[in-house]
Amino acid sequence: MKITIATGIYPPSIGGPATYSKLLFDNLPKQGIDVSVLSYDQVRHLPKGLSHLTFFLKLFSVAKRSKIVFAQDPVSVGLPTLIFCKLTGKKFFIRIAGDYAWEQSVNRFGVKDSIDDFQNKKYGFSIQLLKKIQTFVAKNSDQVITPSKYFRELVIGWGVPESKVRHIYNGIEIHKNDYNKTDSRNALNISSEKKVIISAGRLLPWKGFKELIEVIESLSYEFPDLILYILGDGEQEQELKDLVKEKGLEKSIILTGKVDREIMFKYLSAADLFVLNTSFESFSFQIVEAMQMALPIISTNIGNIPEIVEDGKNGFLIAPNDKIQLKAKISLLLTDYDLALQFGESAHERSLLFSKEKLIENLVKILI
Repeated sequence: MKITIATGIYPPSIGGPATYSKLLFDNLPKQGIDVSVLSYDQVRHLPKGLSHLTFFLKLFSVAKRSKIVFAQDPVSVGLPTLIFCKLTGKKFFIRIAGDYAWEQSVNRFGVKDSIDDFQNKKYGFSIQLLKKIQTFVAKNSDQVITPSKYFRELVIGWGVPESKVRHIYNGIEIHKNDYNKTDSRNALNISSEKKVIISAGRLLPWKGFKELIEVIESLSYEFPDLILYILGDGEQEQELKDLVKEKGLEKSIILTGKVDREIMFKYLSAADLFVLNTSFESFSFQIVEAMQMALPIISTNIGNIPEIVEDGKNGFLIAPNDKIQLKAKISLLLTDYDLALQFGESAHERSLLFSKEKLIENLVKILI
């Protein structure tokens, strides 16, 4: 059996779809499933419209022997993939790990509403068109895969039949035993005296990095040896670098840019705490990877994050951009070593629920 994965991004690009697609590419063949990948990265340099047409045409060569084409978003790759599958009689599966229309609306059209409020509001032509496209693609799929119960309910709310929508938690590679804190800090040239916080993800407005930087500024007086590393790149990168420079925090806040997974795990191994102040998350690979490295977590009580992090047991969940609570919880975990250790051990144990083996096992049942 052969499937083709149609994805918006693929390594060396970072982000959930890239990580997920690479994991399937590496592991499905072990289950007797041949995998090919077509990434929108290959055509992104082209003008919009032409890039989608070129992607569609490339499917005829990449996916010609595939039984299933598995798209990783409903618009940029989902729509051309749906058309290709309808023309060729192939099964069309789609993974919906968020609301593409909402993401684009926040990113391009200045929408400030939360993803939940967005579902039932009317907007201008461009936004409504994106909503209609993703709903059309989801309804005409053979199977929708979501990474959480939260997003399963969201997709059903678009009018997609419940029988078509399955949730399968994402999985990660297990890496904890490959690293230790001392070696990682030495490799990254981080002093053993530093208190290290890691945050990671695409540098986008809803990830809350600006507010996190402001919190770290206020904590720098209490913790002069505190350092925050923000891993990732994105459209806000220069804006955030300018903000750090404006506040004179170049030694306390480091934006690393895009890093490969080996370096990312070294940063996680070197850290004391992982923070993700996000207003939207489909399934946070970054949180699960940090939990796997036995880090206590501070994140937000939105989307499916409460399905991953148990508030008060392996981390703290707060409202997005609640700078008062964010500061208080960071301060607590940096000063209460026993609590941080307890949270970290619990986080590692819970991370085992999100293994790549469970993901592959559950996905293969649907594919075959």
